[in-house]
Amino acid sequence: MMVAADTLVIIPTYNESGNIGRIIDVLMGLDQTLHVLVVDDNSPDGTASVVRDSMGRWTDRVHLMERPGKLGLGTAYSVGFRWALEHNYQMVVEMDADFSHDPYDVPRLVAMVRNGEADLIIGSRYCKGISIINWPMSRLILSYSANVYARFITGLLIYDTTAGFKCIHRRVLEAIDLNKLRSNGYSFQIEIHYRAWKAGFKLKELSIIFRERQEGVSKMSRKIMWEAMWRVWVLRLNALFGRL
Repeated sequence: MMVAADTLVIIPTYNESGNIGRIIDVLMGLDQTLHVLVVDDNSPDGTASVVRDSMGRWTDRVHLMERPGKLGLGTAYSVGFRWALEHNYQMVVEMDADFSHDPYDVPRLVAMVRNGEADLIIGSRYCKGISIINWPMSRLILSYSANVYARFITGLLIYDTTAGFKCIHRRVLEAIDLNKLRSNGYSFQIEIHYRAWKAGFKLKELSIIFRERQEGVSKMSRKIMWEAMWRVWVLRLNALFGRL
């Protein structure tokens, strides 16, 4: 008997063949109301092929969107959000494929949104001190400083502004004009949080343990860091002048 799904987990991928099959299997075993959408940017390592194998095992619960090239994190989530709305999911989860986000935390995030504790629940690395495992000190300092900077510029009342692990109620996505989303790196997360907050939705953080990936390569780059630095100013100025 088919169980009606109300939650879609969106996972953007680029060269995650070593992780994606395993994380899908874990998610599928957690809750029958969870579905997964993988947005793959033409990974040369065969990630899409692994997802298609998972689709055979988990009929109608795993979905694949293949794009022609490496188009970026922000656009992957944007098209995923539209797909979720078109297919009538009530909650949407963002997470990475590399197990840095613990899939066993997904039900906790979803339950908090479903129970009305907030419209957007963030899996936070910083709301109760620092909960990150196996990051080099240089990257930890960079990430923590970037979040302090983003909070100062935007006024966001959350500690982990760049968090890529979250659950969002569909009413938030319906209220945000997805066509106005411009960020494409990790600043995309700041932009989603900022637009949701400015639209009057309640944001809340749930402390999670973030672990450095064990397989694959990080997508962090200087271009992504620079985008985050100037993008927060664009968001703040657009809000001040009523153009958000």
